[in-house]
Amino acid sequence: MTLLQVTTVADSAMVNASDSSVNLFDLLLKGGYVMIPLLLLSAAAIAIFVERVLTIKKSSKTPTGLLNQVKSLVSEGKIDQAKMLCSQNETPIAKMLEKGVSRIGSPLKNIEVSIENVGKIEIYRLEKNLSLLATISGAAPMIGFLGTVTGMIQAFIAIAQEEGSVSPKLLSEGIYEAMITTAVGLSVGIIAYLGYNYLVTQVQKVIHKMEYTSVEFIDLLQESK
Repeated sequence: MTLLQVTTVADSAMVNASDSSVNLFDLLLKGGYVMIPLLLLSAAAIAIFVERVLTIKKSSKTPTGLLNQVKSLVSEGKIDQAKMLCSQNETPIAKMLEKGVSRIGSPLKNIEVSIENVGKIEIYRLEKNLSLLATISGAAPMIGFLGTVTGMIQAFIAIAQEEGSVSPKLLSEGIYEAMITTAVGLSVGIIAYLGYNYLVTQVQKVIHKMEYTSVEFIDLLQESK
């Protein structure tokens, strides 16, 4: 075989290989209509994760030494200055301290309840849409399985309609196209599940800081009595 023939055979093989390769976008399109809700769920999961990360990060940025400054001002009787200092920050801890400072003079139990109520509201804001992200992590694989089942049904209907022997290519194409939705659904579900657990961990860290600050502030009021 001459060098020209070898080159021609090699080029032909490369062309055939490139023709047989499947583009990722084309592969996703083969998943059918079930891919639409899966793509929507993936977009929603990413949007929720990014929004929650930014919100939690902002909520955790309590100014260093804020509690000590409030303690010092309250001990000196500068209640209005302590309240103004807290109002300059939009973090959950600052809002809890502001509520506690504004209730100074009331029974200690009432102050504690007021701080707890503010804390509950802030925790609700921190956990907003986390349940939706958890739902996506469970729903996406199920939708993927549904797409696989319907795809397999269509594949077997096509096989049953064939006359004579069924070609392996027809059988394999029907199966791998049906499995695409399962792969995508599991991918979306895993990513949403990991994102959900990460956000829950970050929220718990903020809640721990809130609880610590609340206890410290109540202890200060008890000592001042």
